[in-house]
Amino acid sequence: MPQWLAALVPLVTGRFAVALLVLRVVAGLAFLHHGWGKIQNPFGWMGPNAPFPSLLQALAAISEFCGGLAWILGLLTPLASLGILATMTVAIWTHLSKGDPFVGLPGQPAYELAAVYWTVALLLLLAGPGQFSLDAVLVRWLAHRNRAALNPQ
Repeated sequence: MPQWLAALVPLVTGRFAVALLVLRVVAGLAFLHHGWGKIQNPFGWMGPNAPFPSLLQALAAISEFCGGLAWILGLLTPLASLGILATMTVAIWTHLSKGDPFVGLPGQPAYELAAVYWTVALLLLLAGPGQFSLDAVLVRWLAHRNRAALNPQ
């Protein structure tokens, strides 16, 4: 397998792979839920007085919905994680610029959830999706194809 590919999609195995699978599915389902309403109206989900242009709203909607689906499947996990990292960075920055606390009272704005999602995205970016993912299937297929090309029979 090419070293760049192994570095891009590290394949954790064993019980940690199971933990990554559970984390990907749970966080992915949450992002599907959060992104569903946004993907319905990607250029205007923040309303008419949005602090962000329509294009950035659409990028956030796509990163949340498609990123959630990608995490569930374990497909293009590094790319999905980068998109979610960027979206959560903007969310945290927005909360901080408004003076919102890390943890707020029920029903009040806070950036705790965005920070947790940011952390999950960073973990999946650095650890990879684990062996129970479509990325792992793709990496194994590419490695097999590469070996076959180097050793023709």
